[in-house]
This record gives sequence, structure tokens and C-alpha cells, in this order.
Amino acid sequence: MNFQKIIIAIFFFCLGFVVLGQQTATPLPVSKDGFIVIAHRGGHLVKPENTVAAIGEAIKAGADYTEMDLRTTSDGYLVLCHNSTVDETTNGKGRVSDLTWNELHKLDVVNKEGKQYRIPEFRDALKACKGRINIYLDFKDADVAEAYRQIKAAGMEKHVVVYLNKPEQYPAWRKIAPAMPLMTSLPESVKTEAAFRAFLKRMQIGVFDNITDSTLLAAARKNGVSVWLDVEGADENPAKWSSPIHLGIQGMQTDHPGALVKFLKENKLRNGL
Repeated sequence: MNFQKIIIAIFFFCLGFVVLGQQTATPLPVSKDGFIVIAHRGGHLVKPENTVAAIGEAIKAGADYTEMDLRTTSDGYLVLCHNSTVDETTNGKGRVSDLTWNELHKLDVVNKEGKQYRIPEFRDALKACKGRINIYLDFKDADVAEAYRQIKAAGMEKHVVVYLNKPEQYPAWRKIAPAMPLMTSLPESVKTEAAFRAFLKRMQIGVFDNITDSTLLAAARKNGVSVWLDVEGADENPAKWSSPIHLGIQGMQTDHPGALVKFLKENKLRNGL
């Protein structure tokens, strides 16, 4: 867990003490498989990250979710882009928040194929996913109300999990879309089952991405909360996948969704332990 996640998690924990009453996490989207495979930025090792083509590769790989990063242009369009600037992923320069949609859409996404790819609008990503794959929405910098409006317009409100990146996103999502399942990191200060239960009483969180302690994993299972660990990286391999699976987690985010799905099937783990 990086420093930003620690700061956000501590804020969520502190915020919990001012949220009154028992709260219950909302149900997660339905998946055909018991063990969740999340394609990090789509199938981005085959097609450019955060493009409609990458979403297609995630679907082709058999992933349950495609992860995507949401940002906003200077004129209010919601688009997919991981970095705050387009410098590394396109032939352009500048911050996403400083560019208009017309300026952004003219840029070519860098790729090894020599083909033309564009940064997509969120609405186009939703359309590409509908009826085919769930969405792990890394909510980088966007308006909650507009994002939820587009999710509802696409008929995808039961097929999205939102990963929170800023402290103020939690109350905004809870107010505007109370049924939307949310994900975050568990604060490092939470070390016991009692503290875990106390946290959940105050915060409606359906998934954590950083629990590996056996006591807290048991507490998560007992309380109906999932754990999806980040394993993406150049060093991914069966040994790296096997270890967290045998902790009893419910899913993993990977750079190699096709290979992970194959590994799970071959070892009869597609539905977990």
C-alpha cells in the first residue's frame, strides 16, 4: 500500500467516527465466476491502456472486471486516463483537466502497432462493457453526480465498483448513489476483529485491496466483505498468484488476465478455494 493509500485510508477511518448509525455494505455486482479477475487498465499489455480496445481484450481474456481510470476535461467531459497528463500515453502534452474534449480527442494514443487509438469518453467505455464485463472504476478526478448519471443512462449501475481516490469522494458517492458498492484500503490502525467491525459500522465498504492478515481476512469473510489484492507487475507468475489465493481472498487485479484465468481454471480455482 503506497503513501497516498495510507493517507486516504486514515481519513476514511477518522471520518467513520462522525457517521452515525449502523451501515451495511451494498451488494457487489454479480459475476459468473467465484474468484474475481480484474484486468488492470483493461488488457493493456495487448492494446493501449484505458482504451475501448483494451476493454475488448479484457473481455476476450475472460476477466470479470476491467479497471479504468476516470478524469475530467476542462469543458466537463468524462474520459479515461490514468495519469493527470497525456504526456506519456499520447502524442500530445498537457493536463487532462486543462484540455478540452475536442483537443483531447484529436490526440493519438501511443502504441506499438502503428494503429490509431483515441482516449475514449466514459460513456463509450460504459457502452463497450454493457452486458459483457463489470467495471472497477478508479475514480481519479471527476464529478460524482455526472459519473453516476452516465452510469445510470448506460444501465450499468449494478455492474460497477468505485475505487475512492480522494477523501471527499466517500460522502459524495454515499449521498448521490447510496447503493453503489465502494472500495478502499483498510487503515493500518485496524488490527483486530473488533476494530474491523467498528470500522464497518461506520463505513459502507464492500471491498478492501490491502488485507493479508489472517485475523482480518477472517473478519472480512464473517462480515461479507471481499478482498481483491493488487498483484499486477512484471514479476507476475503462478507462484505470486497462488500465495494470496491461499490466504482466502476473493479476487486479484492483474496485468495478465488471460494467463491468470487459465491458471485458475487449470488448478480448479476459478471459483476460489
